Amino acid sequence: MATNLTLANRYAHSLAQSLMVAVIVFRSEAGYAVLPADEFEGDQADVVTEFDPHEG
Repeated sequence: MATNLTLANRYAHSLAQSLMVAVIVFRSEAGYAVLPADEFEGDQADVVTEFDPHEG
C-alpha cells in the first residue's frame, strides 16, 4: 500500500504499460493500492484512477 497518490499513480501507469492490462488505483483504509481492473471487487466509489494502455 502506498500513502502517496502520486507514487501510486506512477506505479499503476508503469504496470499498465508493462503488462498491457487495465489497472486501477483505489483508496483503502491503509492508503492507495493498485490492482488489475478485472480483479477489483470493491466499491466503485473507492476508485481514484484507471489506466488502460489500449485507450488513447
